[in-house]
Amino acid sequence: MLKNDRWIKEQAQEGMLMPFQDKLVRHLDPQTKKKAVLSFGCSSYGYDLRLSSKEFLIFKHVPGTIMNPKEFNPENLEATKLHKDEFGDYFILPGHSYGLGVALEKMKVPPNITVICLGKSTYARLGIIVNTTPAEASWEGHLTLEFSNSSGADCRIYANEGICQILFFEGDDCETTYNDRKGKYQNQPEQVTLAKI
Repeated sequence: MLKNDRWIKEQAQEGMLMPFQDKLVRHLDPQTKKKAVLSFGCSSYGYDLRLSSKEFLIFKHVPGTIMNPKEFNPENLEATKLHKDEFGDYFILPGHSYGLGVALEKMKVPPNITVICLGKSTYARLGIIVNTTPAEASWEGHLTLEFSNSSGADCRIYANEGICQILFFEGDDCETTYNDRKGKYQNQPEQVTLAKI
């Protein structure tokens, strides 16, 4: 069953999402409708996570290397600068490139819930694809997020604003949670976590 806003708010009070925004924020100054942002916070049946401003890495070509998920080479990643102007803080994801960021919010998934992370339509309309990412029962930490710029144009990726939506699905109690099996991506900090085996 897909969980609703009431359930999300109740669970957030018990530490499921930190920091937590109980309403969808579209303007930093809601009364004057100024300072528009890419929405974040609790929606009807999900939660829009923010992108942390701490780190954003872009894949680069290193001659003579081949990407290997069994022996990840961090030399293939390059940190990108955080920019700031009147629109907000942002990273630039070049056209036809791939980048890694991390969610600002820390999650603590209940043992009978699986979370699915999906992209936001505003970014999708620019050619930005957010990889569909699960967070299994009892997973805890800051999600590492993966972005593909499928367009030929460079694109801003705003920090501290909505970047993706997470949906909460309740299932029957599982025999072994992610925490029980000591999953390799458990307790991710607010920084990009590289591929592991």
